[in-house]
Amino acid sequence: MAWGDKGGFDGGGPWGRPTGGGNQQQPSGGETPPGGGPDFDEWVRISQQKFQQMFPGGGDSKKGIALVFAILLVLWMASGIYIVKADEQGVVLRFGAYDRTTGAGVNYHLPYPIETVATPRVTVINRVEVGTRSGMSSRKGGETSIPEESLMLTGDENIIDINFEVQWKISDAPNFLFNIRGPEETVRAVSESAMREVIGSTRIATVLAEGKLQVEQNTRKLIQDTLDHYNAGIEIVRVNLLKADPPAQVIDAFRDVQTARADMETSRNEADKYRKDIIPKARGQAEQMILEAEAYKQEVIARAQGEASRFASVYKEYAQARDVTKKRMYLETMESILQGMNKVIVDGKNSQGVLPYLPLPELKAKSTEGDKQ
Repeated sequence: MAWGDKGGFDGGGPWGRPTGGGNQQQPSGGETPPGGGPDFDEWVRISQQKFQQMFPGGGDSKKGIALVFAILLVLWMASGIYIVKADEQGVVLRFGAYDRTTGAGVNYHLPYPIETVATPRVTVINRVEVGTRSGMSSRKGGETSIPEESLMLTGDENIIDINFEVQWKISDAPNFLFNIRGPEETVRAVSESAMREVIGSTRIATVLAEGKLQVEQNTRKLIQDTLDHYNAGIEIVRVNLLKADPPAQVIDAFRDVQTARADMETSRNEADKYRKDIIPKARGQAEQMILEAEAYKQEVIARAQGEASRFASVYKEYAQARDVTKKRMYLETMESILQGMNKVIVDGKNSQGVLPYLPLPELKAKSTEGDKQ
């Protein structure tokens, strides 16, 4: 059937050109039939001849076609060769479902569309900022604050402005690819929620002073627990607090409060220092008094016991020889009384007819010397 017949494409040839007309070109080697277009069988024959001429010696067309298909098959099979870099993992998907994980180096998977491969970078540390965005400011290297993310309520019902960053990397490539969508936004949302929970249970003074490290550690643990619950295949490397300040509208008043609290802490420390100095001294004096009282007690007890023993021994001697003991006691008593005194002894038996003479000036002089000493 000719293309120019009524049963074919009326007015068009095999190349989509209109037939007829004196300026129309005909395919080489063909003849123009009465209908105005080349014969289709003739066009097929010419095409086969040109295809055969593509092979040396004009070999059989079936062998040529088989060779072409063989080459295409080899190229298709070779398309499954892929390279996984040192910082990557290969995740092979078979008909879109996870099949296996491959390591670094040259690997092979069945050609598309049977198997495909994804090679996420598993050692790269990614950063997610919460409360601010670097490079979004019109100034070079500037940052843009995002109040809806940064303003948080503390445990003592104060508002604090916090900017922080979360550093993360891929720990499980299949879970990372299949279990979450939009990993950066997921990490940002989980991080903001975790930080709000930690700040909500912490006093503002702790966040602004010595408690920053504890806040970072608690937030990192809470983020990691949440992502593990999602099987996100993400490891949180670190949480860094970039800024922790009161809101700009009340920062001056807050600084005055902080100054007053610092003065209070200074006074408290001075009082505590004085207490630590005076209390040990008082305790030392009290201990000394207790020891002196104990020594005096022991001394009194020992003296009383000695006197009691002496009395008991004297009484024992008195019971055996009363007259002798009385006389000895009398003499010892008089000795203790008259010891150190100026004495003049006059024998009463032999003093009859003798005028007693007392050297009063000498006694007076001795008495004066004794007073001076």
